[in-house]
Amino acid sequence: MEEYLQLFKNETDFYNHIVLGSVLPENIWGSLPHVCGTWLRNYVGGIFIYSIIGFLWCFYIYYLKRDVYIRGDVIPSMKTMVLHIRDSMKCLPWLATLPTFSEYAVENGWTKCFPRISDVGLFAYFLYTIAYIVFVELVTYWIHRKLHDIKPLYKYLHAQHHNYNKQHKISPLAGMALHPLDGVAQGAPHTMALFLVPTHFTTHLTFVFLGAIWTANIHDCIDKKLSPLMGGGYHIIHHLSNRHNYGLYTIWMDWMFGTLSHPVSRATKLN
Repeated sequence: MEEYLQLFKNETDFYNHIVLGSVLPENIWGSLPHVCGTWLRNYVGGIFIYSIIGFLWCFYIYYLKRDVYIRGDVIPSMKTMVLHIRDSMKCLPWLATLPTFSEYAVENGWTKCFPRISDVGLFAYFLYTIAYIVFVELVTYWIHRKLHDIKPLYKYLHAQHHNYNKQHKISPLAGMALHPLDGVAQGAPHTMALFLVPTHFTTHLTFVFLGAIWTANIHDCIDKKLSPLMGGGYHIIHHLSNRHNYGLYTIWMDWMFGTLSHPVSRATKLN
């Protein structure tokens, strides 16, 4: 059993060396306890993903493709985007605790994770991955919805994110501009799934990584209909109405529970 669990630790050690070794001298992080190094890697990695994806996406849609995807008069101001960055930097240290706890739990054998696809076979791997996605979608939907429905949760947690409730107040940099407890609550389903669904460890980490990118995508306000994906056109409706489109990666849960509202393209509006 110890050798089996060591496979997980070897993998997280590898990621620590790749990320931290690229930005910090080893004498700074090499002597840290493993769990502290893992948190630092998740925090540093989170800053890199947020900054690179957010800034590149803003540069592309606001400057290289100005007036193609977003009209110039609704592009967020520099002041607004600085506020997005400020709130995100406050939230990121807390968000880093979720994957850190997940990895600690996996390394100690508390979860249903497995390190190699060959441990279960390809067919079972696909079934488990689908179950993982469905669980994350379902639980994230209801957590997000209850953050709106339960007034104290909205007032003291989720309202901070919905301060940005107009198109010219939302940018790809706003995806992590959350109250820290709000961010932890909405990210928790990825961790919860590991205790209930047999999950390939690397696949789990991949979804966490993609989730960080996806938060930038759904806040770009581009009004394309990407069904069944929950693109920016769907999510801007959520910010404007506060009662539609609570989903994460897809629109399926909103469709199932009656909260789906489709975006209307610019061409349709003009017609």
